[in-house]
Amino acid sequence: MAQGRRVERVAALIRREISELLVNGIKDERVSLGMVSVTNVEVAGDLQHCKIFVSVYGSPEVQQEALAGLRSAANYVKGELSRRLNMRRTPEVVFQLDRGIEKGTSVLGLLNKLEEQRQERGEIPEGSGALDGLPDAN
Repeated sequence: MAQGRRVERVAALIRREISELLVNGIKDERVSLGMVSVTNVEVAGDLQHCKIFVSVYGSPEVQQEALAGLRSAANYVKGELSRRLNMRRTPEVVFQLDRGIEKGTSVLGLLNKLEEQRQERGEIPEGSGALDGLPDAN
């Protein structure tokens, strides 16, 4: 189980360092076009490979440009991680676009639309909180 904790710890360190690099280290203009944030880091059990999931605020074109900028900076990022983390072998870095936030807002939009349709048909009384999903505080 100690191996699992080590992988989690390394993933957390990589996430912190990548976030720092996004703010101060990567100078590629494509990366700074959209607001880029690290949503998750997955490190392989042998610490040789690392997937970094990023969320980019902006149009699909801006997202693809930012992802291309991150991918072109992967060797720089690997070198910086090697220097900052002092690991024997630094994992290969792969950036992937995380669409989880997009999917979440899409689902919320559909739920809101469904609630509006039900209210128009009179199926749910106004203000009943049927979609809130929270129990009463009483």
